[in-house]
Amino acid sequence: MDPIAEIPMRPVGVIRSSASDDEIRDRSGEFESIVEIYREYEEALDSVDGYSHVYILSYFHKLREEQLGPLKIKPRRLLRRGFKLEDLPTVGIFALDSPTRPNPIGLNLVRILSRDGRRIVVSGLDCFDGTPVLDIKPYNGEYKVDQYSLPSWYSNLIQRAGHI
Repeated sequence: MDPIAEIPMRPVGVIRSSASDDEIRDRSGEFESIVEIYREYEEALDSVDGYSHVYILSYFHKLREEQLGPLKIKPRRLLRRGFKLEDLPTVGIFALDSPTRPNPIGLNLVRILSRDGRRIVVSGLDCFDGTPVLDIKPYNGEYKVDQYSLPSWYSNLIQRAGHI
């Protein structure tokens, strides 16, 4: 076991969204949200203007107790594409972007629509209203991956759903 038992973190802001939790679950990433940075971190936004996209790291504060800790689950997000639960394989959580994780940290690449002081209006965020923001990191061209591969279990499911 790693000698670091705890890693202290403090939120730098909070997500504001007018969409309900159910709307966000059903149509994640389709809404505009506001990333509101706390006053003490406002100067950290200096020079963020001009980036088209940023990564938002967040803390999944609304996870149920049973969502914390499982190491293998079914990719339930694929249920939205017409699959039945019994059609889905059980895979390790590090092979999914599910909120179920040992450390409930979210990562979203979002488009910046506008900025007003310490508030950034974004699209593509799938976080609930009140979600704590842990960090913001800019996206740049060095992160682009032109060639990538997907596991066969995932490719086969997406192909069956008609999305590849």
